Formats: sequence, structure tokens, C-alpha cells
Amino acid sequence: MVGGNAKYPHLLAPLEVGHVTLKNRAMMGSMHVGLEEEWFGLKKLGEYFAARAAGEAGLIVTGGVAPNFAGWVKPFAARLSNGWEVRKHRYVTDAVHREGGVICMQILHAGRYSYSPLAVAPSAIKAPISPFRPRALSNGGVRRTIGDFVNCAVRAKEAGYDGVEVMGSEGYLINQFLAQHTNKRGDEWGGEYEKRMRFPVEIVRQIREAVGREFLIIYRLSMLDLVPDGSTWQEVVTLGKAIEEAGASILNTGIGWHEARVPTIATMVPRAAFTWVTRKLRGEVSIPLVASNRINMPEVAESVLAAGDADLISMARPFLADPDWVKKAREGREEEINTCIACNQACLDHIFQNKRCSCLVNPLACYETEITIKATTRARRIAVVGAGPAGLACATTAAKRGHKVTLFEAGEQIGGQFLMARQIPGKEEFSETLRYFQTQLRLTGVEVRLGERVSAAFLQSGEYEVIVLATGVVPREVRIQGVDHPKVLSYVDVLQGHRPVGEKVAIVGAGGIGFDVAEYLTHRKEETPTSQDIAAYMDEWGVDMSHSRPGALKEAVVSAPARQIYLCQRSGGKLGERLGKTTGWIHRTTLRNKQVTMLSDCVYEKIDDQGLHLSVKGKAQVLAVDHVILCAGQEPQRALLAPLQAAGKEVRLIGGADVAAELDAKRAIQQGTLLAAEL
Repeated sequence: MVGGNAKYPHLLAPLEVGHVTLKNRAMMGSMHVGLEEEWFGLKKLGEYFAARAAGEAGLIVTGGVAPNFAGWVKPFAARLSNGWEVRKHRYVTDAVHREGGVICMQILHAGRYSYSPLAVAPSAIKAPISPFRPRALSNGGVRRTIGDFVNCAVRAKEAGYDGVEVMGSEGYLINQFLAQHTNKRGDEWGGEYEKRMRFPVEIVRQIREAVGREFLIIYRLSMLDLVPDGSTWQEVVTLGKAIEEAGASILNTGIGWHEARVPTIATMVPRAAFTWVTRKLRGEVSIPLVASNRINMPEVAESVLAAGDADLISMARPFLADPDWVKKAREGREEEINTCIACNQACLDHIFQNKRCSCLVNPLACYETEITIKATTRARRIAVVGAGPAGLACATTAAKRGHKVTLFEAGEQIGGQFLMARQIPGKEEFSETLRYFQTQLRLTGVEVRLGERVSAAFLQSGEYEVIVLATGVVPREVRIQGVDHPKVLSYVDVLQGHRPVGEKVAIVGAGGIGFDVAEYLTHRKEETPTSQDIAAYMDEWGVDMSHSRPGALKEAVVSAPARQIYLCQRSGGKLGERLGKTTGWIHRTTLRNKQVTMLSDCVYEKIDDQGLHLSVKGKAQVLAVDHVILCAGQEPQRALLAPLQAAGKEVRLIGGADVAAELDAKRAIQQGTLLAAEL
């Protein structure tokens, strides 16, 4: 049965699951945001979820909550095992139910992924992402852990949750029991698969017995482990059937362990790249199936459901980016959706640095009780100079509040540095942010003046009460002998000017821009490596779509690079060390696969007809290249600042004009938004 919306009939159709009727098929998937551990954080968390419930999310699943101390992701992480903890969770459930939402709490036991000396696992095998070697659970310890899962579910019901999700994927404890990769036991919980799967089956069976029939149980099933000695497809099917029989209401899809070396949610992953594996399970079980990973717009979700690949769509970060995602889709306002671009910079990167989660494109996320965009009591005339991410965020937010805003941009289109970023293979999603801001400029009534490079005199003569300089950056001047040689280009020449580049290239500077330019130049123009060619992506990263091998891994097939590239940095150590916490390894792996030579501890001597003369770790050499591309940082572009201040104008700096640090869009959008909120 499909719903009444002509454009998204499958997505907006209701779904009956047990005693619960979900209003649509859009599920806000589990994501830890850091509020779970803050003082009075559950009150803030409640309002965060309530905003998504008001935005019409059909079903919400919380971030992972441990059933005991050993299951902590880290010391003092979220846990639910006692009565006094139940009361705090009422803040969450009451807030969501107030908005008519349905919410389940995820029970997550980290196992050997726990960043704690209390870590336990099926076997004492250390995880590559934790410094602690876990203690192997005894037979009694296994049974007590099952009891802790059950107790946690009962407490969740007492706290008012509509159900629980049992986290059985991503390499956490349950997944560790299932895979021979981590389960070397010889007792009733190890050995042949029927014994290894007893642990999750007993957890679900005993939870169902304890909570009754009118309580949702979602089981997150690892359908692709993507690690050696992971589950086979037949094992996945066997477990799925057993979990259904044990009493689960819904089966969610888990893709990859945290230690897997295959990108599964980053921006270069094609949209809906893994729904094929959920489709394989259709017909094997009769309870609803959830598809997940890189589904970020309504048309993508609708196509997955219409094709019969799943019954529900799980999206975590898209609801972080826009709490009104479903409501906008239902009302035909898709262009107004603030699309998740899967950058990870303010969400997962923050969490792995013990910071509160937020969102690059929506800095209000997880700050719903602390940052509000209220209508102004006095409209002011504001000039914003520069239509990059910072200027766009500031102009649209200020206009939304009721200020009269004029946005000046020297170029012929909005976007600033995003216009270059979206050309990088794997960063095409950045175009969605520009589409969103273009729509917001129209809706908020910002006067946009493109192709207009304004002078300080012009701004002084106007009636602007506040002038916001979001003028961005210029490439930093590099002092190398021969820097004016015809071989030398800047990253702007390449990405914006589209200057021809030869077959052999040296890139000076190995920060984010250097890595982006290297990625850009390793691909031929005729290649579309990050298009929706899912099969090509799986080949490139070694994923076996037939799932005929344990863990679904195979040998990767990488196309030959378009150019021979040397990526150089002055400092010693690993290149790209300051790239994103959760994505840096992907960029390094991609360039290694494209045979990019990475050189650290470089001293640049000169550039001439022979190429780039330098010493690497004290050893002199010449890179015989056709071009040398400078990616060695930026300087703020703020020539307008001094004359405007001298004239007594109120001037504010945001984005790159304030701090020119690796084209930081996260900081730029946040700065622009917060400034506009206070004007």
C-alpha cells in the first residue's frame, strides 16, 4: 500500500508494526551526539529529538546506550541499568511524544571497541581502534551480559520508549560473537555458526519475553561485515530468520565494522550504495526491513522503496542537517531541504574527539536550546560582502530575522570556495549546499548583486548600518626561487581557471587543498568515479556484491591514474595527519591506490626548466615535472577592513576573511549563522 502523496507515495505511506502505526517510512537512525553524557544533557537531547519529531520523522532511534559498565563506549558514556537513570530518560521520551513522535532506544554494548580497561569480548583479541585488550567473557559472564541487555530493555520501557534497537552490527559486541574474526571460543557460545549466533538470538528472545508483545524490538543486523573472516551471506540469512522467530519487529541494515577499510558513509560513497544487500534479504524474512547508508534526499528514498529494496529508510545525518526533512518533502518543498553532504566534519569527527556533535551545514543541530533564530525587534540595513559559505549563512539568517540585507559577490555566481570544492571527485554533494542557499536567498528576500566588486568608498556612501566582510582568502605567497616560472600554477589556476596541467605534477603543500588537487588530477576528465555507478565503486574498494566470500571482501580493482603526481610537505611525519578524524584514512588510501608519491620533510630549493629541485629528508633530488602546483595555504582577503573602520563603520569579519585556515566551511557557516543571530 502506498500513501496519498503523488510525488513520494512509498516514502510517505504509513506502516503498521505491531501495535504502532508509523506515519511514514522515514526513520531517523541511531547516532551518538555527545549530549548523552553532558550535565542536564538529556533535557537538551529531548529537545533535539522533539524538533525531528515535529519535522515528521516516522520513527526515531537514539544513540547507543550501554546495558552495563563493561559495555561503555568510553568511561561515563550513556548507560541505562538503574531506576534513577530511568527518570532522566523521561526528558527524551516525553519531549518526543509531545510532538507525536515514536522513539526507540538503541542498546549498544561496545565489546572490544570500548575505550576502557573494563572492555570485554568473546575472545581476548585487541581491536585496532582501541588501546585496551579486552577480557574474554566467561560462560557466566555471557549469561549475565544477556541479562543486562534484558534489564536495559525493561528500563527503556519504564522510561517511556516505544521500543529498543539491539545493536548487532558495526563490529560491536554482538557482531564480535558472530564472526570467526573475533570469536575463537570453544564453548557453547563459539565454534560453528549455530553456537556463535546463540548470543544475539537469546538477547532478542529474552527481551521479548520480558517486555511483552506491544513493544518494538528492532535488530540491527550486520549484512556486510567488510572484514576478513566476517559472516557469509548464508549466515546473515540464517541469523535474520532466527532473530525474526525470536521476536524482533523490524530488521535494520548494518554495513561494515568500524575497523573495516571500506568507506561506507563518507561523501564519496554513491547515494544508496548499499541497498542492494537489503534487497537480497527480501523474501527471506517477513518483518519490515530497513535500508541505510548515504540516502539523503526524498527522491533517493522513494526510489529505494519503490524498487522494493526495503520497507523503511534509515537516515541519521540527514535529520541532523535538517529536522524538517520529511515535512518539507510532504509539502513539496524539496529545494528547501538542507542536504547532508556526508562530510563528517562536525558530526562524527566531533564525536571521535569527545566534542558535542553538530553539523557543518546546520550549526544549530544539537544546540536547539542554546541558539535560537528569533525575529529582530529592529530591522537594520546590512551589507554582506562575499557569497561564499560564511556570507551566505550570514545573509540568509539575518534576512530571515527581518533585517534588510544586500549581498555583494564579485563573481558571477554564489558559492565562493565551494565552487572549487564541488569539482573534486567525491565532493559533488557540495552542490546541494549551494542549491539550498540559493533557495534561501530567494525565500528570505536577500538582495543579491553578482559580478559586483564593491569598494570601501561605495560601502561608506551607502546607508548600511553593519558591513560584514566574508571576502574569503587568497593563496599564500610562496617564496621559492623560480616561483614565477611558467611551470608554476596555483590551486586556483587549476580548479577555478581550469588551466591545462601536464602528465607529471608536483604539488607543494599536503593539507586538505593539496589532497583535493591530487584527487582531482589523478582522474581523467572522461571518468566519473563518484557518479552513481555503485558496481564500479564496489570494485574500487574491493566489495564482493555476490557476497560469496566471508565478510564480502575481494581484491580491489583500481583504474590507472591520469597523471604521475608527487605530493610534498615541509614538515615530517605522515601526510594528511590533520585531515578529518574519520575521513583522513580514506583520502590517504585513495591517493596511495592512485600511485601518488607522498614526500615529507621537504626543503624546496628552486623551480626551473628541469622541474622542482628539493631535498627530501636531507637528500637532494629533482622532480622532473611538467607543472608545480602551489597549495601552501591562504591569507585572509580583508583589504576593505581598514578604510571602513577608519570611516567609523561597524564592520565584522567572518569565514576566511577572519581566519584563513584550510578553507574551513564548518567554521565559516557557524560564524555566519551566529553573527546573524546576534545582530
